[in-house]
This record gives sequence, C-alpha cells and structure tokens, in this order.
Amino acid sequence: DLNMPRKSGHEALQEIKADPKLRRLPVVIMTTSKAEEDIVRSYDMGVNSFIVKPVTFEALVDLIRELDKYWFQIVELPKLD
Repeated sequence: DLNMPRKSGHEALQEIKADPKLRRLPVVIMTTSKAEEDIVRSYDMGVNSFIVKPVTFEALVDLIRELDKYWFQIVELPKLD
C-alpha cells in the first residue's frame, strides 16, 4: 500500500529495490490511489504491478486468487540469493 502508517509504500519499494538480496523480488502495489503520478512513480521505481484495491471483499478475494495464480503458477521467477 502507498499509505502505510510508518513508512510509505514508495519508501518500502525503494528499500527493496536497493537491497541486492531483494531487488529481484516481484513487488505489487495494491492501493486505493488512482493518481497517475502514483502509478508513474511506482513503475519508475521498479514496481512490477500497480493494482487499485477492489471495493468489495469478494472482489479482493478474487484478485488475490488471480495474483497467486499469475505469480506462483504462470511466471518463472529467478531464485532469490
């Protein structure tokens, strides 16, 4: 999420992408923001997906299932060191 209590999502993303052990880790931002500047900044910083949070719980569950299928069944990811 971009709006976390102690650290923004962009700050967390920056730390992940700066760490040699974590930089290949796929990062998905799920937030309520639809602001173009948030989307552009996130992709410029190396996010792999930017998703606007669904409104209903059922839609959120469906989204999580699709993310699980995509990231853990479809794509090939490099091993983390």
